[in-house]
Amino acid sequence: MLFRDCLALLLSGVVAGSASAENWPAWRGPAGNGISAEKNVPAEWGPDKNVAWKLALPGPAGATPVVWGNQIFLTSVNEAGELLLLCIDTNGKQQWQQVVAQGNQNSRGDEGNSASPSPVTDGQHVWTFMGDGTLACYTVKGEQVWKFNLQDRYGRFQIQFGMSSTPVLEQGRLYLQLIHGEGNPQTREAVVVALDGKTGAEVWKVDRPSDAEAENEHSYASPVLYRDDKTTLLLSHGADFIIAHDLQDGHEVWRCGGLNRRDDTVLPYDRTLRFVASPATAPGLIIAPSAKQHPLLAIRAGGSGDITNSAKHRIWDWKRTPDVPSPLILDGLVYLCMENGNLTVLEADTGKEVYSQATHRQRHRASPVYADGKLYLTARDGRITVVQAGREFKVLAVNELGEDQSASPAISGGTIYLRTFGHLWAIRN
Repeated sequence: MLFRDCLALLLSGVVAGSASAENWPAWRGPAGNGISAEKNVPAEWGPDKNVAWKLALPGPAGATPVVWGNQIFLTSVNEAGELLLLCIDTNGKQQWQQVVAQGNQNSRGDEGNSASPSPVTDGQHVWTFMGDGTLACYTVKGEQVWKFNLQDRYGRFQIQFGMSSTPVLEQGRLYLQLIHGEGNPQTREAVVVALDGKTGAEVWKVDRPSDAEAENEHSYASPVLYRDDKTTLLLSHGADFIIAHDLQDGHEVWRCGGLNRRDDTVLPYDRTLRFVASPATAPGLIIAPSAKQHPLLAIRAGGSGDITNSAKHRIWDWKRTPDVPSPLILDGLVYLCMENGNLTVLEADTGKEVYSQATHRQRHRASPVYADGKLYLTARDGRITVVQAGREFKVLAVNELGEDQSASPAISGGTIYLRTFGHLWAIRN
């Protein structure tokens, strides 16, 4: 049935150049969907159980580690305000460290800082983007290849809580959405760009117009790729719209609104509806979250132009959306981890609710990940609830390490890597 082949896509849709599905080369994993094909992944752990090692970090951050082979890359910020890229081997030993830029340890209280974007790697190079605008490329041995500040090219960031969008790597190109700035639509900055990964040179840049207002002109979401057997599209998300771009030249293929309604008397236009959660994709389906109490959309890929009111392409809407965690699509089900810890499961074909159950009543900032029949839901206080995947709600385990966490887990080589505010932890059976 439609949308039932997520796991089959995992291997065919791996980031270009990946030699093994065990790598976790980007924030949302091998296929950019939060799904791992790993087996024998632990469900239970604690400070003295199934911890292979832990490594103290220079400071807190919300960036997810990325893993390739025996190397782990992650960003951090120290007390001196240095924004760092770290390389750690899978035995827990630091191999190298680079000072990438200067930044801050707090962009919004305890919510994030300038090291919020996650790095991305292809096993030969690692690219890192920092909230101050610095984008840099290093070899996996720690040698700088190039570095520059995006604000010098694309305008000063005017974004309330700091730039946190993570780049996408595909076929040697880096794709970024820079949705920031307020004011006159003729002067505010909102662009999507493609850069040559080896040189940092601009391949293309397209403007991203919208009629969004106020804080909605900011987006903290990350772009994602949509793939099926016919096409690959880049999805940018923010400023009241999800937009599909052609990878070759960036032109807009279609756009869909309805995420912040202007014609709804019950739920009027919200001028503070910044997007944080990123879309989720599976062949034939795109799940587009909004924020706060606004809706979530299920979109059928295809079409052209403005598909906001297209019954053919707007498959269904759901009344609630995750505010920060991104959705996950697996085996015909859509999993939504809400900010308050509720797990809502919907049928991907119809939008019908399968169940909605409470887990841990705490802020949830990390996005859910899946491995070996299990969903991992990470709360801001570090408690991770492990839930059985499928139509029946069943909590398999509740795990705590006693440290705050906002980064999503990474899974590679039978190991779960957890980036808390104090340490990098390797969790292994």
